[in-house]
Amino acid sequence: MGRLEGKLGLVTGAASGIGRATARVFAGEGARLWLADLDADAGEALAEELGGGAVFRRLDVSSEADWSALAGEVEARDGGLQVLVNSAGVMLSGRLEDVSLDDYMRVIRVNQVGTFLAMRAVIPLMRKAGGGSIVNLSSAMGLEGRAGVSTYAASKFAVRGMTKSVALELAEEGIRANAIFPGGVDTPMTRPMQVTERPADDPFLASIPMARIADPEEVARVALFLASDDSSYVTGADLVVDGGMLAGPWP
Repeated sequence: MGRLEGKLGLVTGAASGIGRATARVFAGEGARLWLADLDADAGEALAEELGGGAVFRRLDVSSEADWSALAGEVEARDGGLQVLVNSAGVMLSGRLEDVSLDDYMRVIRVNQVGTFLAMRAVIPLMRKAGGGSIVNLSSAMGLEGRAGVSTYAASKFAVRGMTKSVALELAEEGIRANAIFPGGVDTPMTRPMQVTERPADDPFLASIPMARIADPEEVARVALFLASDDSSYVTGADLVVDGGMLAGPWP
């Protein structure tokens, strides 16, 4: 039997990258899934690929109205929900003085507000299901600062704080909340980096002891652990998936 057999999950950012990999891994472990993304064509194709009753809905994670509508649909069809993976995200690089307020708020709306709205929308559904697991995708940049990513780091630090607070608020109700902190991952958001041997002139890859960035499935497998009953006593945790980048000075 799969590790998520009998569980209903919702994955945001499901049309690509870590979200898509997570949906595939979860479906392979027996989960029934709601998939959400702005990219309707890719999302519908993924739902068809996964089968098993997977449902795709176009969703703007920063829209309160979209979340209200989706939560209502999940409740009407399925009653409750056991797993939420907040994978939708955007990245913006640039020195703080060069970032416009509009660009800053776009990142905050997706990465931070989107996570807030998602958790708020599904908590009542998890109560109906008798408990659940919230998995939030933060970033290694949600644990340390780095020049040129102040906007992105701000949003991902916020995800960490929200996750810990929600974990404390809901622990007695059997609803767990944990955060994953990926380093470099081979996704459309981070390309042109690839999973390759470390070139001598690449300062980012030079900072990773494992000498490569991650495949999205390597992050999805950590999400699987947190979504499953294997992590039944884990809440409020920071799970770093970065090839050793934050472990200490390297080399």
